[in-house]
Amino acid sequence: MDAPLNADAAELAKFSELAHRWWDPESEFRPLHQINPLRLGWIEGLAGPLGGRAVLDVGCGGGILAEAMARQGAQVLGIDLADKPLKVAQLHALEQGVQGVTYRRISAEQLAAEQAGHYDVVTCMEMLEHVPDPASVVAACATLVKPGGWVFFSTLNRNPKSFLFAIVGAEYVLRLLPRGTHEYGKFIRPSELAAHCRHAGLDLQATRGLEYNPLTRRYWLSDDTSVNYLFATRRGAA
Repeated sequence: MDAPLNADAAELAKFSELAHRWWDPESEFRPLHQINPLRLGWIEGLAGPLGGRAVLDVGCGGGILAEAMARQGAQVLGIDLADKPLKVAQLHALEQGVQGVTYRRISAEQLAAEQAGHYDVVTCMEMLEHVPDPASVVAACATLVKPGGWVFFSTLNRNPKSFLFAIVGAEYVLRLLPRGTHEYGKFIRPSELAAHCRHAGLDLQATRGLEYNPLTRRYWLSDDTSVNYLFATRRGAA
C-alpha cells in the first residue's frame, strides 16, 4: 500500500487557483519575483556557479527559481504536487526558450526513492510551512543530494513578530500576499529546522534573514532571522 502523500489538499488547491498569475510580476507572486535574485545570488555565493550541475527545486510552484537556475546553466528538475502551477512553469519555459529545466508532479519523498544521491544542489524554498510533515521533506532532500552537496531551505519563523509581519502585515495591511497564504501554526523556528537537518544528516553552514521595507518596497538579506529566514546546509562527504 502506498504511503500517504505529505501534502495538504487545501494548500495545493490554494496555489493552483492562482497559477495563471504566477509569472505576473505585479500579481500576488510579486514578492517571489523580487526576492528571487537575492535567493539565487546567495545560493551561488555558497555552492558556487550552477553551470553544468544537477539541481533539484522541491516545491517549485510556477518555476520562478527553477527557471532562473536553468538560465545559469544548471540541469534543473522542478517538482511539485500542484498540477496547474507545474503546467504554467512548463509553458513559461517553452515560451521563453529556456533549456535545461524539466518539471514533474511528484513528492520529494517519492523522488528520493528513485534518485537517491543524484543532485549537486537541492533547493526547497517557501515550501516547508505548507506541508503537514516538514521533517519528512528535509529528510528526502538529504537523501536526494550527493555526499558533499548543498541543500537550501527558506521558511518563516514562528513568534509574535512573524505573526505580525508575515500574516497581519503582508496579507491584511500591505496586501503583498493573498489572505490565507500562511497559517501561523505551521511556521518553523530555526531551532526546529536545525534539528530536522541534523537528524537528516545535513550540516548547517549558513543562515540569513530576509527583510522588507514597505516604504521603499525593497527586500534585502540580513542577519535578522526573526521573520523570513534561509538555511544553507551540506550533506557530509561519503
